[in-house]
Amino acid sequence: MNFREARGQRLLLVIFMLIASASFGFMGSAEQPRISFKETVRRWEKVKEGTKLKHEFIFTNIGNAPLVIKKVTTSCGCTAALVSEDIIPPSKQGKISVEFDTRGYFGSVIKQVYVESNDPVEPQKTLEVQAEIEVPPSPRLELDVYNYEAGLALAGEDIQAKIKISNRGELDLRVEFVHRNASFSAGDKPISGAIKIAPGKTQEVLVRLPTENRSGMLREYVLIKSNDPLRSTVSLYISGYIVSLEQLRELFQKYRHLLDKKDSL
Repeated sequence: MNFREARGQRLLLVIFMLIASASFGFMGSAEQPRISFKETVRRWEKVKEGTKLKHEFIFTNIGNAPLVIKKVTTSCGCTAALVSEDIIPPSKQGKISVEFDTRGYFGSVIKQVYVESNDPVEPQKTLEVQAEIEVPPSPRLELDVYNYEAGLALAGEDIQAKIKISNRGELDLRVEFVHRNASFSAGDKPISGAIKIAPGKTQEVLVRLPTENRSGMLREYVLIKSNDPLRSTVSLYISGYIVSLEQLRELFQKYRHLLDKKDSL
């Protein structure tokens, strides 16, 4: 390669670098929106359960093009969020108004608000509302099972489900049962109204579902109502399968060899 060719190549390299630099400079100066929040987390301490918490998240368009708020969504139905304006000019502010209904919550709770915009760097921003929710002394209902599989039942005989109801609260729990034709008992005593369970205690309840004039799969819901302020109504799902005496005989004959084989082991 002679001196003239080398010089020509260096000249081409310099021109290429100048073009690339100009291109990047143009891209860097291209107009684009940018969203910047004054704060992204709002926390409340020692809030009474049932309080509706409200807050406004302030944001600024620090870019040099109009900022478009495409969508604002929340992590649950207990939280609502509204944007003041959909389009925010450069250097102008907007706000996201958030309301959180604490009814039914206790302890440390965190909910999210998602803000989608045309910001090319951060197209989605996540805001949080946090609260430490206090509940006054109250009863607290807890079941050992919420879906009970009763298995096979002979037609005409009741399907039975034994459940345990515990009171994890500080005050007496009052419980009553709702079903169109089920019967309930505690120990050997039938239950006709509400029963009382002391704090820290557990009561076993027997649920009987009649199967008269029914066959095949049975699925029933029993409503358990209480004075628990957070769970005033709980559903107990009971399922079973009703067979006739003839069907039971057929099943026994069909699978008898398995029973005999098990007995011989």
